[in-house]
Amino acid sequence: MRRSKRLFTIVLLALAGMVAGQSWAWWSWAKSPVMASDEVGESAIAEENLVQVQIPEGTATNQIGEDLEAAGLIRSTTAWKILNKWKSFRNEGVGVQAGSYVISPNQSLSEIARIIWEGDVIQQSFTVPEGWNRTQMAERFEAEGLTSAEEFLAATEDIPYDRYPWLPEGIPHLEGFLYPDTYQIDSGLITAADLVDIMLSRFEQVALPIYQSQPDRYSLLDWVTLASLVEKEAVVAEERDQIASVFARRLEEGMTMGSDPTVEYGLGIVQTPENPLTYAQVETPNPYNTYINPGLTPTPIASPGIASLKASVDPAPTEYLYFVARYDGTHVFSRTLAEHESAQGKIRDRIDRETAETTETTQPRTAD
Repeated sequence: MRRSKRLFTIVLLALAGMVAGQSWAWWSWAKSPVMASDEVGESAIAEENLVQVQIPEGTATNQIGEDLEAAGLIRSTTAWKILNKWKSFRNEGVGVQAGSYVISPNQSLSEIARIIWEGDVIQQSFTVPEGWNRTQMAERFEAEGLTSAEEFLAATEDIPYDRYPWLPEGIPHLEGFLYPDTYQIDSGLITAADLVDIMLSRFEQVALPIYQSQPDRYSLLDWVTLASLVEKEAVVAEERDQIASVFARRLEEGMTMGSDPTVEYGLGIVQTPENPLTYAQVETPNPYNTYINPGLTPTPIASPGIASLKASVDPAPTEYLYFVARYDGTHVFSRTLAEHESAQGKIRDRIDRETAETTETTQPRTAD
């Protein structure tokens, strides 16, 4: 009888050892990296063997494991569940974090869990300066490898009324509504449409409440258009309110706006003190030429910042009707056309004199 009990105990221990051994072998297999390249999911980046995984807010831990296994990043959803229960029990990390992750199938289960539990999302920063137009944005995004210029411009012409119903009806593109700011975004497989949505959402959060809380003086399109002109003209912050008031008064009196940046936008050029707009350019007909066409331009000409938007929503009265740039960031404001033309002449004479002096000092000297 004693022999039978000892034999039974030995068998049980042997079986337990076998089970333990098999369990350990399984765990070693389950937590090891997925090495074979042919097991990587279709979303893998072939050159670097990376996969981008998007974890939306509120995704269940078990679902994340299933997604990781389907993407070829882990060997077993069961192992993922066990490891996450253990991490939760030990209070390791801060819990599963939503976001975009770039993970390699060469990483172990523990490494992948650590990345997600620590919220090691892949982010990239980009800045859209105040006063930029969508063409400038497109060129910058292409240079930074976010998207091609062509794709971004096309995305700005696809007006997402379903997601942003407040956008003005009938606009040909989103110029002016792409809010200028510094953004932190999930990098990796971001699209041009994603960039557009990010900037429209910021406009909705920051700019739209300003318009909705003020007197109904302008339509949304006219307000942003006016603010874009103010943004392009106002180099010195102290002059912004005055410039907005001059434009508002000219609109009320039915005058042309006479804004150089609108001509530049329409012709796709940029003037400089050495190469100002010519009379021929100012007289060239196009929908954005505010020397010829009364009122505002058909669309904004740039993305105005918060200061220009606030200055333009309800400008104060002003005695001035004109202003001209000194080309040092400031302007001369005038009440009458005669004052304005006199100021223009003085500025032009100064620039011609300075240009002549510069040319004279840079001319090569000859021997006597």
